[in-house]
Amino acid sequence: MSALQTLAAEGLTGDIKALGSIGYGLAAIGPGVGIGIIFGKGTEALARQPEAASLIRNNQILGFAFCEALALIGLVMPFVYGS
Repeated sequence: MSALQTLAAEGLTGDIKALGSIGYGLAAIGPGVGIGIIFGKGTEALARQPEAASLIRNNQILGFAFCEALALIGLVMPFVYGS
């Protein structure tokens, strides 16, 4: 039996959800920093080469989607394992 199942069997599911929300808060730091870097460097690239705007913007959107997917996975995991 895993540690989470043991805690749930003892009636400590509220504590597990509290730990899950703290874990999500920590997990959201990485994608937040990544998104900031993506758009910061994209803005620099657009200032240096405005003729490549469509390529740069497409790469920004793709990178943003990957970073945001990590944040959404971090949001869902506490609910999956906490219930």
